Amino acid sequence: MVAQQQKRAGGEVVAVAVAGLMVCAGGCSVERAGAEDARPGAASVDKLHRAAAALERAGSAKARTSMEMATGGTRVTIRGEGVYDFTKQTGRLKVLLPQDPAGADEHRPITELLAPGALFMKNRGAGVPADKWVRVDTATLPDGNLVTGGATDPFAAAELLRGTRTATYVGKTEVAGAPVRHYRGTVDLGVAAKSASKGNRKAIEAAAKGFATARVPFDAYLDEQGRIRKLRHRFSFVNGQQEGIVAVASTTLLYDFGVPADVRLPEPGDIFAGKIAEP
Repeated sequence: MVAQQQKRAGGEVVAVAVAGLMVCAGGCSVERAGAEDARPGAASVDKLHRAAAALERAGSAKARTSMEMATGGTRVTIRGEGVYDFTKQTGRLKVLLPQDPAGADEHRPITELLAPGALFMKNRGAGVPADKWVRVDTATLPDGNLVTGGATDPFAAAELLRGTRTATYVGKTEVAGAPVRHYRGTVDLGVAAKSASKGNRKAIEAAAKGFATARVPFDAYLDEQGRIRKLRHRFSFVNGQQEGIVAVASTTLLYDFGVPADVRLPEPGDIFAGKIAEP
């Protein structure tokens, strides 16, 4: 479903997924944990396992997403911003595609609606009328839509932490002015799928099979309520056009918990039923 565009910049060809792929957010300065602050690995793993449940208790939040991939010496970044309802597992993001390396006009933002098992996109292009939505079954995507849409579903990202196998407590820091604790570790997508909610289980199962490895490194920043403020995953997949493994950094920032997040999914008549144009 992902339309590919190839643009040449400085002799390098960059494969840009129009509906997805790529972004990371800037890092934070971290206060290293002293001996009195260090937590046993088991305690850190347990706290991370409970992070998704803490978001459900929070109800909703504003979200900023970013995805970054470096290929052919060029870094491609996609950014998103919107709201998410963790109780209904629905969200709305405006995804901004990067400007073409050749300096062409900026792409129109893609509106994405996130729902259990589905991704809806508007302004999709590729022959889709401007007033129609494209619906994608996330379980049919080899990455479970952790990368394809250009933004990782915030609750799916949190549920990956249910598959945390190892984790260490790094130290205290701040994210957007909020005091947080920084944890670093690795999740197993297969384990995460077994512990995920019904809405995300099949998609994460697909990702466990579709990525180059089911082990995904992460950095998580949790506030005093155990809620995720920042979460960065580093996914690896096999490039279909070139040999080798491609690394994608996906970052989610959450803030303003409890804000209204009324997300209305498209009616059946508003969903495009035609064929998507090939690149």
